[in-house]
Formats: sequence, C-alpha cells, structure tokens
Amino acid sequence: MADTTFDVIIIGSGPGGYVTAIRAAQLGFKTAIVERAHLGGICTNWGCIPTKALLRSAEIFDYLEHAGDYGLVAEKVGFDPAAVVKRSRGVAKRLSDGIAFLMRKNNVSVIWGDARIAAPGKVAVKPHDDRLKTDVPKGALGPGNYQAKHIIVATGARPRVLPGLEPDGKLIWTYFEAMVAPIIPKSLLVVGSGAIGVEFASFYRTFGAEVTIVEVLPQILPAEDAEIAAFARKQFEKQGITIHTSAKVTKLDRKADSVVATVENAAGKALTIEAERVISAVGVVGNVENLGLEALGVKIERGTIVTDPFARTNVPGIYAIGDVAGPPMLAHKAEHEGIICVEAIKGLNPHPMNKTLIPGCTYCRPQIASVGLTEAEAKESGREIRVGRFPFIGNGKAIALGEDQGLVKVVFDKATGQLLGAHMVGAEVTELIQGFVIAMNLETTEEELIHSIFPHPTLSETMKEAVLDAYGRVLNI
Repeated sequence: MADTTFDVIIIGSGPGGYVTAIRAAQLGFKTAIVERAHLGGICTNWGCIPTKALLRSAEIFDYLEHAGDYGLVAEKVGFDPAAVVKRSRGVAKRLSDGIAFLMRKNNVSVIWGDARIAAPGKVAVKPHDDRLKTDVPKGALGPGNYQAKHIIVATGARPRVLPGLEPDGKLIWTYFEAMVAPIIPKSLLVVGSGAIGVEFASFYRTFGAEVTIVEVLPQILPAEDAEIAAFARKQFEKQGITIHTSAKVTKLDRKADSVVATVENAAGKALTIEAERVISAVGVVGNVENLGLEALGVKIERGTIVTDPFARTNVPGIYAIGDVAGPPMLAHKAEHEGIICVEAIKGLNPHPMNKTLIPGCTYCRPQIASVGLTEAEAKESGREIRVGRFPFIGNGKAIALGEDQGLVKVVFDKATGQLLGAHMVGAEVTELIQGFVIAMNLETTEEELIHSIFPHPTLSETMKEAVLDAYGRVLNI
C-alpha cells in the first residue's frame, strides 16, 4: 500500500508548486505534489521557458538578417518554423524532466491526477479526464485519497476568454496555439498589449508577419511606466508593427483562412482589419474551479483566492500561492510566495510578501524590465520625487553591440533618497533589473548607488548614469 499521509500536499507543479515542494522537503516536511498534465506547469511547458526559446530563435534570425551592420556576410538566410518550434519544445521537455529529477532528489512524492480538497486536511485525486497526452513521471502515485495537515493550492491560471473572441485553435489562438504554429502567418492581429501580447507580436514580426496590436487602454504595456511604454511603442512601430490604443475589437468574422476584425478606435470610428490569424492575449484567470474551494468557504474574489501576506486563506490549513492567488501573475512571485508560505508554517518568521519589490520583465525586442513605483504612482502617493534618465545612446557597450536604442529611468524620494522605482527598455535589461531589485531590498539610497563602482564597458553603467542624472551629476550625455 502506498503511503497516503503527508505533512504538506501542494496542488500544482508549476514554478510556485515545485519550488515550494523542494523548500518544504528541505524543512523536514513529508511532502507530496499533485499534477495532472506536466511537471513544471504552464511556465515550464507552455509559457516562460518555451517562449524565450522562440524569442531567442527570432533574435538570432534578426542578427543574421542584419549581419552586414557588423561587417559580416550571411547569405540566403531563412528559417524553418517547424524546427523553431521543435527546439522550443525540446527546451521545455528538458526543464520538465529536470523537475522530475529534483522531486526524486528531494524525496517529494508526485501524485498524478486531478485534485479536489474534500475537507480540510483531505485531498481526493482522480484520473485526469483529458485528451492531453501526459508524461507520467516514473514512480508517481496514482488516484486515491490523501491526507495532509497543510494543503497549498498552486493551480496557476489560464488564458482569459472574452465574448466574441473565443479561440478556436485554428484562426483565433491563445498562447498555446501561438507557441506551436506550423507556419508563420502573413498577417497577425494581436488583441492585448501586455507581456504575452507584445512578446508574440515581436516574435512573429521578426519572422515577417504583418502585425497589428489592438489595446483597449491608452498605452501599450499598461503596467509599465508611461515614458518607457512610449519609448517601446516607437521601437515597435519602427519595426513595422501597427498599434491601435484606446481601441477595442467589437466583432470577429471568421473566413476560411482569415479573420476580419471590426475595431472601434478612440474616436469611435470603426476600422476593419483582416488578418490570417488572431492571438487573444487579454490576460489570464485563476484556476479556482473544481477544487472544492467554494464548499469549504475559501474566499475568492475576481477569480483568484484571497490570501494574507503569508499565503494563508481564510480557512485554516489551506493556502494559495502563485497566479491562483492573484497578481502580479509571475513565476518568480509564485516561487517566493511558496517559500514564505512553508517557512511560516515551519515557524521561521519569514518576511511577508512585498509586492512592490517584485520585478517584471517582458522579452520582446527591445526588452522591458521594471520594479517598484512608476513616476505617476510615486506622484500619486504624495511624495516629492527626483527622476533620472539615461539613454543607451550614451553608453559605449550599447553602441559596440549595435543596440543603442534604450532608456533607463529611476525614481527617488526627494526627502530621503529612497529608490522608489526603476524602469528600463533596451537590450538585456531583463538581466540588469536585478541590480535595482537588490538595491531596493537593501533600502539603498542614491548616495550608496553613486558611490558604487560599475564595471566598464557594460550596459550596467546606464543604471548608475540614470541615478547620477536624478541628482544633476550625469557624466556621459
């Protein structure tokens, strides 16, 4: 008989779930994780990782297309969509297989199937009734009734579906279909300009598709600082992407191999856009259904589970982390949230989640990264602020790379010198942002950043120059 009693059971094996399982095991908890489709969840298999593999292929292709700019010759440059997708899927599988190894290494039991919380402390797992082919890890436990004092819900989220924009898998895609497209469509309409929307817009535009973005809000990348979003928009438009903001799709007419969209712009005028394919990228909703949460009285608001800063729900013994616990819906937030959750269960008194210190990254071309308050948010908070900026055109490394279009922006509290926010657009800024994240976690002031020596020549010098600019001391522009 398989052991069915655990200290901690985690429902969902995405980044939040599997990292939480490892940390729980490290803390001495007898731990199990329930999964129904793929170890690693959406992020590893259908989100963060495979999309970055796709975008890397697009980046290399773009460099080859512009080889002459670097004094190189690359003739008859082309691409094979099937091979690009195959590489992406291979990357995802490698990571998923790695998670299976980590579960074995840390003695975390994997239970395969659909989980439902039958009562506090009790999880019923049944076979997953789905046509998806799943790779069941060796040694995984099967359906049955399991017990644990602590149950952590980490079921993630799925694409939001708007009336009239229902995906059909052929003409209208979610990110699932967009990730494994057998061809590059000649034309593409992307509805929504958050991270998912602009990443796919960037990918398909690089491979030659005529791309149009429609965003209902006044700016693309609505979560970003307005100045950074405006800079990014100009770069997208230079690449040939058409963008309509303050606009909404009011109707989609499906043809045999294309879609005709009726779009109402800011002036109330109707535009007609025909595209071979449409990507619906209008956000995600938490996977809260069929878990038994309502019957147990777990509080749910706006499609996500309500938790406190230690991931506790209103029902003792039930916790929630990651996308299902609300925004920001980011893998690294889920991971850290899960670690806080199990460390609190252990009684280690971890710091509660501070959502203002969670960085956000978008891997389009150019990349976008940010942490903390935007300039507008800082002003709305009633603070007097100092703002510094530094463009990539003043940075030697950026010019040498042929990547001189970028901007770093920092926001400080005028009275205290506290760094309130940092916002970046340009090459490799998703790798640079962590410097500002660490600074904010350490409550670093402008004086300490100014006294820090940044290596030369690096893109990171733009970060110090932006700080210097906020205090009237910028050197290289």
